[in-house]
Amino acid sequence: MTTNVTISITRGTEENGQYQQDFTVPFIEGMSVLDALLWIRANEDPTLAVRYSCINANACKECSVMINGQVEYACTAKLPIKGVKVEPLENKTVIRDLVTDILPSKEHLSTLMKQR
Repeated sequence: MTTNVTISITRGTEENGQYQQDFTVPFIEGMSVLDALLWIRANEDPTLAVRYSCINANACKECSVMINGQVEYACTAKLPIKGVKVEPLENKTVIRDLVTDILPSKEHLSTLMKQR
């Protein structure tokens, strides 16, 4: 018998409105929240927007999200059997779903200067 876990994810954008959507994920002991998010993208909803690159580029901090109200890396946060609430980072502009604008202000400024 497979044990399932419910993951509540904040979806949408600040401009068009945000809402909570629940997904049921098969639980495997030791799986991370990122594993569960990737399972959702592969099996339930390929439109779920989540940023990560640690698997491909060894670049950390890309998968930072709010997990049960705390800032955590989705790749290292273990999925609890009781379920979890995943939200975009606070005080960051939401691009879509769990993806936020994570560039520091100095990088925004240099990007704008290069465009001129």
